[in-house]
This record gives sequence, structure tokens and C-alpha cells, in this order.
Amino acid sequence: MIAPHHHLPYPASARGCRAALALALSLGLAALSAAQSPAASEEQPPPAVVPSPDKAAIVLVLPLASEAFGRAAEAVQAGFLAAATAANAKTVVIAHGDGEVLAAFGKAKDAGARVIVGPLVRDDLKTVAGAGLDLPTTIALNQLDEGAMPPARIYMLSLTLDSDARQLARRARDAGAMTVAVIASDAPLQQRFAAAFNAEWILAGGNAPVMFRFDSATEALRSLRRDLARAPVDAALLAIDGADVALAKSYVKSIPTFTSNLVNERQPREAIHDLDEVRFIDIPWLVDPEAPSFAGLKHPEYPNAALDRLYALGIDAFRVAQAFVDSTPDRLDFDGATGRLSLDTGRQFVREGRLMVFRSGQVVSGDTR
Repeated sequence: MIAPHHHLPYPASARGCRAALALALSLGLAALSAAQSPAASEEQPPPAVVPSPDKAAIVLVLPLASEAFGRAAEAVQAGFLAAATAANAKTVVIAHGDGEVLAAFGKAKDAGARVIVGPLVRDDLKTVAGAGLDLPTTIALNQLDEGAMPPARIYMLSLTLDSDARQLARRARDAGAMTVAVIASDAPLQQRFAAAFNAEWILAGGNAPVMFRFDSATEALRSLRRDLARAPVDAALLAIDGADVALAKSYVKSIPTFTSNLVNERQPREAIHDLDEVRFIDIPWLVDPEAPSFAGLKHPEYPNAALDRLYALGIDAFRVAQAFVDSTPDRLDFDGATGRLSLDTGRQFVREGRLMVFRSGQVVSGDTR
């Protein structure tokens, strides 16, 4: 195996780590070195399994040897193997480094895979999709660029924030909002989150969103408050870093406010009540960990929620792969660790998470009062 040839710097803070993980999830795992330092108390996943003469129906292909993406891959592997163990199913895991995804897929075929799970990184998915390989059913853990169709037998199960943004837009419209203020930072992750929300909002019949640029400077926030007071809007979307949501919310009118699940991290005590009535979408694995469907699955202690979400993606990836082992299902719809999953006509799994809300210092279901 070729050793990774690049080294990316670690972030200087936990906030930087969370932001890098979130950016990686939304933009195709493009920069994930921040995830390389697990907490001392965190359980380490088992090492990758080397293919043996015994054949395995399901083969997992992950960049476990990548300097940039290895930590994310370990979390996915841990969730995948936990689900496989609970189902008493045999699987093979093939590790690869940067630039080695095609060789890894060749090993997966040699291992007798009826279903390959991977790649995890968007650029690796583009490489596999463009290589013209004769593949068995493949469950990719990312998605191609908007509008691009995957080759035959490749299905896409992703954990981007885009689907959460679209779900929030529908929720806001269902609640009766007709006009919305979208307050977005310049970060690529937040620009994409806002764009996905805006597209779904307009598709659902809402008026064109009123756009505002987020700046945490005091005078800029005061200007935002004045502008919002003059804008006749029914709801607001905060497309900003989770640590800034409490600050921004204090300058927003008392209207329904929505944001990404980046807000669902350990918030300072003084910020909790400023988050009252802020709504977001998150995965069942985090917000309903005692659900009967998760019985028998280990809950490792990760240093941040982004790695928990990747672990949940691994759980769902195994369950999806298992459904494809014998034949391609005509229909697949189930409650997973990352949300309600259903297969659309474009071989993309649509994911519906849970609407949650901060209320009296607690995170509770957004569907109850």
C-alpha cells in the first residue's frame, strides 16, 4: 500500500475541529485532518480486515490509510462493523490510502463482493464513476455533483447538510411562513446550506428569500437587527457556524428561526437560553439513542457529534448493503440511524432527519409543545 504523501495541519481549537468535520461532510469530505485526534476515552475501532480466500457478500472500502480522511473512515467502519456484528453477518473491510481507490475496488471484486460499500470521499467517487468499471452493486457514501447521475449499479447514501436544509424549508412552509430572511456567512459550507434551503423554499411556493450577510462584529449585528425590523419576514434561516447561532439569535426578531445541526454541540451555559425556539434537523442516533431499532448497538464516546454522525452513517450503510445482497429491491424505505431513508428513482437515498428545537435550555422534539 502506498503511504499517504501529504500532511494536513491540525486545527488550533475544538471549534475548528467541528467546523472542519462539518465542512467535510457537506462538501464531500474535502478536508478532514481535524478529525485525526480522538479523545483519550474514545473506543478505538478494530483494524481493517484483509481479504482472505473466504468470500464475503459485503465488502467495505474506506480510506483508512489516508492522513486526511482516516479518522472519518474509522468512525464509519466502527458503525458498519457494529451493525454487522449485531446481524451476525460476515464482512470484509479493505483499507486504502490517497489515490488508491481503484486498486481497492479491484481487491473488493477479488474478495467476491456482491455488494461494495464505498467510496467515502467525493473525489474518489468521481474517480470510480468515471473509470468504467464492471462493478457489482455499490453503495457510495457520498454523492456526485448536483444533477450528475451515477453509473449503473451505483447507489448514493450521503450525510450532507443539503438534505437537512431542504427539509427545514419544507417545515417552515408547512408552518405557514411565506417570507423568510436567510442570514448566511461567507463560509462555503454555509453558502451551500443556504442555497439548498433557498431552492427548496421557492419550489415549495415561498417568496424569494431576503438575503443578509452575517458578520459577528457588533456594529454589523446592530445593522442586521435594524434591517430585519424593516423586513416583513415570517421566519429566519441562520446559515452560520453553530457557535455563532446564539449570538445571531439575540439580534433576530422573535420569529421562527432555523439553522443546521452544527448548533447541536456542547454550547456554553450562558448561550443555551439565547437558543430558545431555534429549530434544526438532526439524526435519530443522536436525538433518540434509546430507540428500539438501536438495541444491541454500541454507543462509543466520540469527542464531537460529527464523528457520531459518521458512525451512524456506517450503521445505515450496512443495513442498506444487506438489503441488496440477494437482489436489487424494488423499494427500500426504513427508519435508520441517520433518519428515515427511502430510495428515489435517481439511485439516491433521500434522508429525513428529526426536527428538534431548543426549549428552556433543553433539546426536545420540534413536533411537540
